[in-house]
Amino acid sequence: MRRLPPLGALRAFEAGARHLSFTRAASELCVTQAAISHQVRQLEDWLGVRLFARRGHALKLTAEGAAYLPELSEALDRMAAATLRLRRRADGPLRLTVLPSFAARWLVPRLGRFRSLHPDIDLRLTSSADLWNFATEGFDLAIRSGLGRWPGLRGDLVAREALSPVCSPALAAGPPPLREPSELRGLRLLHDTPRDGWARWLAHVGVAGVDTGAGLTFDDAGLVLQAAIDGQGVALGRLTLAADDLRAGRLVRPFEAELPNDYSYWLVYPRLTLERPEAVAFRNWLLAEAKGAGPAATPPA
Repeated sequence: MRRLPPLGALRAFEAGARHLSFTRAASELCVTQAAISHQVRQLEDWLGVRLFARRGHALKLTAEGAAYLPELSEALDRMAAATLRLRRRADGPLRLTVLPSFAARWLVPRLGRFRSLHPDIDLRLTSSADLWNFATEGFDLAIRSGLGRWPGLRGDLVAREALSPVCSPALAAGPPPLREPSELRGLRLLHDTPRDGWARWLAHVGVAGVDTGAGLTFDDAGLVLQAAIDGQGVALGRLTLAADDLRAGRLVRPFEAELPNDYSYWLVYPRLTLERPEAVAFRNWLLAEAKGAGPAATPPA
């Protein structure tokens, strides 16, 4: 008969010891800091040894805690891997959740190349902007926009993002032709969310007097680009998403100035996902594809 401490207490200690922070451990395990502290004390009482030396808000492992951590981490990793293999049979589909705008404007047009390289991989793509839970919703991988920080998950940078005005060639040609940012005062602006992009870009180029409160607003960056293609106004385009339309001439950039966006596109996944060869194949293809995509077209000199 195995005599083991409570699993929740083991997980709390292991996360706290890896981060040397109960706050980060709580974020990873989606519980409160107080819950982590309580479970660690429960484990220490069960073992009869102190695992952490507490000095104010600073944490340091005791000799016993430092000896316990690597073996416990290995055991938890093995349990997680066995569970993952059981839940996701090797011949099951690879499940991917992607932002709708990124799926429509960037990923889906390129998926044919992935299929030609890996015809035996059954890829199931869900387009959603909602938050997700890998454990309960069955996804293997996600493509999301963010700062690259998802507690308890790994993130690979797919593409950095920048903002610049884009419009249809006919609108840029006029009459009157669109040559200077100040000429935006007479045109309809197209917005996505958050809606402060135009105000930030205009401040970046030093143009005042443009009514950034007017125009059309969309909740999806891909729809903004489609409205611009259709000649409905000038969009502040996300250049990663607009790249293919710019190369094809469906959109043009009337001005060269770009505004770096804090948010970038990331491939996000639990670390054990890469035990699946299908997930490794998709990750490697995606990152290579993004690296080879190149910058969006710039205005003619």
